[in-house]
Amino acid sequence: MAAMNSQHPAESIPLQVERNDGVPAQPGAPTMVQYTSVSVTTEPPKDHIIWSLCCFVYSNLFCLGLVALFFSVKSRDRKAAGDLEGARHYGSKALCLNIAATILFSTLALTTIITFTVLSFLNSYSYRSSYSYSG
Repeated sequence: MAAMNSQHPAESIPLQVERNDGVPAQPGAPTMVQYTSVSVTTEPPKDHIIWSLCCFVYSNLFCLGLVALFFSVKSRDRKAAGDLEGARHYGSKALCLNIAATILFSTLALTTIITFTVLSFLNSYSYRSSYSYSG
Protein backbone atom coordinates (compact mmCIF):
# COMPACT_ATOMS: atom_id res chain seq x y z
CA MET A 1 0.00 0.00 0.00
CA ALA A 2 2.95 2.31 0.59
CA ALA A 3 3.99 1.96 -3.02
CA MET A 4 0.50 2.93 -4.15
CA ASN A 5 0.52 6.12 -2.01
CA SER A 6 3.86 7.30 -3.39
CA GLN A 7 2.48 7.43 -6.95
CA HIS A 8 -0.14 10.16 -7.19
CA PRO A 9 -1.99 10.89 -10.42
CA ALA A 10 -0.79 13.95 -12.31
CA GLU A 11 -4.10 15.76 -11.70
CA SER A 12 -3.53 15.92 -7.96
CA ILE A 13 -0.12 17.60 -8.18
CA PRO A 14 -0.44 21.38 -8.06
CA LEU A 15 1.54 23.12 -10.77
CA GLN A 16 3.35 26.36 -10.15
CA VAL A 17 3.07 28.89 -12.96
CA GLU A 18 5.71 31.58 -13.33
CA ARG A 19 5.21 35.07 -14.70
CA ASN A 20 7.56 36.62 -17.25
CA ASP A 21 9.81 38.09 -14.55
CA GLY A 22 10.46 34.68 -12.95
CA VAL A 23 8.29 35.26 -9.87
CA PRO A 24 5.78 32.48 -9.17
CA ALA A 25 2.19 33.54 -9.80
CA GLN A 26 -0.31 33.49 -6.99
CA PRO A 27 -3.20 31.04 -7.29
CA GLY A 28 -6.15 32.79 -8.91
CA ALA A 29 -3.94 35.59 -10.30
CA PRO A 30 -4.08 36.29 -14.03
CA THR A 31 -1.30 34.64 -15.99
CA MET A 32 0.28 35.74 -19.25
CA VAL A 33 -0.20 33.51 -22.24
CA GLN A 34 2.26 33.63 -25.08
CA TYR A 35 1.09 32.83 -28.59
CA THR A 36 3.33 31.52 -31.29
CA SER A 37 2.45 32.06 -34.90
CA VAL A 38 3.91 29.90 -37.60
CA SER A 39 4.05 31.18 -41.13
CA VAL A 40 4.07 28.44 -43.72
CA THR A 41 5.26 29.36 -47.17
CA THR A 42 3.48 27.37 -49.82
CA GLU A 43 5.30 26.36 -52.96
CA PRO A 44 3.87 28.06 -56.03
CA PRO A 45 2.04 25.68 -58.36
CA LYS A 46 4.03 24.23 -61.22
CA ASP A 47 2.96 24.90 -64.79
CA HIS A 48 5.14 22.23 -66.51
CA ILE A 49 5.78 24.55 -69.47
CA ILE A 50 9.11 22.96 -70.48
CA TRP A 51 7.68 19.45 -70.53
CA SER A 52 4.67 20.72 -72.49
CA LEU A 53 6.93 22.32 -75.07
CA CYS A 54 8.88 19.08 -75.45
CA CYS A 55 5.67 17.09 -75.84
CA PHE A 56 4.39 19.62 -78.37
CA VAL A 57 7.55 19.51 -80.48
CA TYR A 58 8.55 15.85 -80.20
CA SER A 59 5.53 13.78 -79.21
CA ASN A 60 2.39 15.56 -80.35
CA LEU A 61 0.27 12.42 -80.73
CA PHE A 62 -3.43 13.17 -80.98
CA CYS A 63 -2.55 16.85 -80.31
CA LEU A 64 -1.97 16.05 -76.61
CA GLY A 65 1.20 18.15 -76.62
CA LEU A 66 -0.70 21.16 -77.98
CA VAL A 67 -3.44 20.85 -75.37
CA ALA A 68 -0.85 20.37 -72.60
CA LEU A 69 0.94 23.51 -73.80
CA PHE A 70 -2.37 25.39 -73.73
CA PHE A 71 -3.05 24.35 -70.13
CA SER A 72 0.53 25.21 -69.12
CA VAL A 73 0.15 28.73 -70.50
CA LYS A 74 -3.22 29.09 -68.74
CA SER A 75 -1.58 27.93 -65.50
CA ARG A 76 1.19 30.48 -65.90
CA ASP A 77 -1.38 33.23 -66.57
CA ARG A 78 -3.40 32.27 -63.47
CA LYS A 79 -0.24 32.27 -61.34
CA ALA A 80 0.69 35.73 -62.62
CA ALA A 81 -2.84 36.96 -61.83
CA GLY A 82 -2.55 35.66 -58.25
CA ASP A 83 -5.12 32.86 -58.61
CA LEU A 84 -3.04 30.02 -57.15
CA GLU A 85 -5.93 27.56 -57.02
CA GLY A 86 -6.72 28.10 -60.71
CA ALA A 87 -3.02 27.80 -61.55
CA ARG A 88 -2.84 24.54 -59.61
CA HIS A 89 -5.90 23.23 -61.48
CA TYR A 90 -4.54 24.04 -64.94
CA GLY A 91 -1.07 22.81 -63.96
CA SER A 92 -2.43 19.42 -62.88
CA LYS A 93 -4.31 19.07 -66.19
CA ALA A 94 -1.12 19.92 -68.08
CA LEU A 95 0.75 17.31 -66.02
CA CYS A 96 -1.79 14.58 -66.82
CA LEU A 97 -1.74 15.42 -70.53
CA ASN A 98 2.06 15.45 -70.58
CA ILE A 99 2.16 12.04 -68.89
CA ALA A 100 -0.35 10.64 -71.41
CA ALA A 101 1.57 12.08 -74.38
CA THR A 102 4.89 10.75 -73.06
CA ILE A 103 3.50 7.26 -72.43
CA LEU A 104 1.85 7.10 -75.86
CA PHE A 105 4.96 8.33 -77.62
CA SER A 106 7.24 5.96 -75.69
CA THR A 107 4.96 3.02 -76.42
CA LEU A 108 4.81 3.89 -80.10
CA ALA A 109 8.59 4.38 -80.32
CA LEU A 110 9.29 1.11 -78.51
CA THR A 111 6.82 -0.78 -80.70
CA THR A 112 8.41 0.69 -83.84
CA ILE A 113 11.92 -0.26 -82.72
CA ILE A 114 10.86 -3.81 -81.85
CA THR A 115 8.98 -4.21 -85.13
CA PHE A 116 11.91 -3.02 -87.26
CA THR A 117 14.33 -5.19 -85.30
CA VAL A 118 12.20 -8.30 -85.75
CA LEU A 119 11.60 -7.58 -89.46
CA SER A 120 15.29 -6.96 -90.00
CA PHE A 121 16.16 -10.23 -88.28
CA LEU A 122 13.58 -12.17 -90.30
CA ASN A 123 14.74 -10.57 -93.54
CA SER A 124 18.38 -11.41 -92.91
CA TYR A 125 17.44 -14.98 -91.88
CA SER A 126 15.42 -15.53 -95.04
CA TYR A 127 18.25 -14.03 -97.13
CA ARG A 128 20.77 -16.44 -95.60
CA SER A 129 18.49 -19.47 -95.98
CA SER A 130 17.75 -18.77 -99.69
CA TYR A 131 21.47 -18.72 -100.59
CA SER A 132 22.60 -21.65 -98.53
CA TYR A 133 24.18 -24.55 -100.34
CA SER A 134 22.79 -27.99 -99.85
CA GLY A 135 25.73 -30.13 -100.17
